[in-house]
Amino acid sequence: MDNFFERVLQNPQYYRQFNCGKSLITAFTCPMEARLMKTQYADLWTKYNYLFYVVDGQKIWHTARGTYDIRKDSCVFVRKGGFILEQILDAGFCVMLFFIPDEFICDTLQTRTKPLARYDAHFEPLMLIESSETLRGFFLSMFSYFTETKDPDPSLMELKFKELVLNIADNTANRDLLAYFCSLLHEPQSMQLKRVMEDNFCYNLKLEVYAELSNRSLSAFKRDFEKLYQNTPGKWLLEKRLHHAMHLMNNQHKTVSEAAFESGFESTSHFSRAFKTRFGQGPAEMKNQATRRSQFLTGSS
Repeated sequence: MDNFFERVLQNPQYYRQFNCGKSLITAFTCPMEARLMKTQYADLWTKYNYLFYVVDGQKIWHTARGTYDIRKDSCVFVRKGGFILEQILDAGFCVMLFFIPDEFICDTLQTRTKPLARYDAHFEPLMLIESSETLRGFFLSMFSYFTETKDPDPSLMELKFKELVLNIADNTANRDLLAYFCSLLHEPQSMQLKRVMEDNFCYNLKLEVYAELSNRSLSAFKRDFEKLYQNTPGKWLLEKRLHHAMHLMNNQHKTVSEAAFESGFESTSHFSRAFKTRFGQGPAEMKNQATRRSQFLTGSS
């Protein structure tokens, strides 16, 4: 999987960038090369949360929790981790983009005079942000920086990032996103690790990436993982992916190759071998049996 943040960072010819420290970047882009994508789907991951405002166009985000059709005038917050981006062919995508690390969000929220209220821990990998006059005014103020030839001072950009986070936190309509903010401030590290794994097991990520997403070194990640799950990360991931693939084939009528791709396997052949080792028959055979059973029950009803 490609690192989305690095892809943006390394292509300043397509994305005008304002850097703020080592980890924050904004980009405003409406690149014509979006119309020239050679593949309809791109599997990506990012170590930072990102927020974007759609000026024009449409794309579809596929996550472990669901599919999201994002269109013009949407303001969206996407949690760090993996996702599959579906390009609407022959359509551009114009967006203002902000990468915001967990640490920056926490540091900014802790400067509030009034502490953030507690919210139930329910939130999705992708969350739509409630629009408001204040938020619309913020994006209008950001547009002006992209029309100027001179880059603003990084300290000013840092203030703009803080303004964005505080604006969102002041709007109680953003309940799901505020719940995520609360989890960053108050959730135990073990719960954060569990959330990273449950939301990202179906992506073909290296263990080093899972460690990075959970804010741990690789050795600490393995140690904490085995303590939490009583299993090694490799064995746990294989089991989760195989059962997820079975669910996709039996309940969502995915093909074997689609199920393999959407469950994080490197190839269909690797998936088929692992599936047969675990369940005693290949995925195509099991899918055919399930189809025949369904046809028989339908015909007899």
